[in-house]
Amino acid sequence: MLIACDSNGNEVDAVELSGGEIETTNSRMELMAAIYALEILPDNTNLVVVSDSKYVVDGITKWIKRWRRNNWIDATKREIKNLDLWKRLDTAHMRHTVKWRWVKGHNGHKENERADALARAGVEKAKILRDSENEADRRKMGH
Repeated sequence: MLIACDSNGNEVDAVELSGGEIETTNSRMELMAAIYALEILPDNTNLVVVSDSKYVVDGITKWIKRWRRNNWIDATKREIKNLDLWKRLDTAHMRHTVKWRWVKGHNGHKENERADALARAGVEKAKILRDSENEADRRKMGH
């Protein structure tokens, strides 16, 4: 969930987005949520990104500078996981003035609860799409 702010930090708008993929991980979907939201906003937007993902919030606020400096290698000398998405998030977030706010998940935070509902709906839509594509494929093959 994104909350757009004016230059004084006052909340002026909220943006809800949803989507889903079947063959993915929770970490990738958390990254994609932030990426997509940042990519659709006009450049130089002041906003707060609220997430229950420590992976995303800590990654973009604490780890990413070190990763960049170390050519995207982590402390164990391996390429970081989800490198494609981290690079995309890095680029997207540099276009804006972003405050990243972590909130505890499933703890009654209004915007986070709404984001979770949107995420569940996105997964269900992806499953329905997959199932309808599978059914169409079966019909083409005469089954």
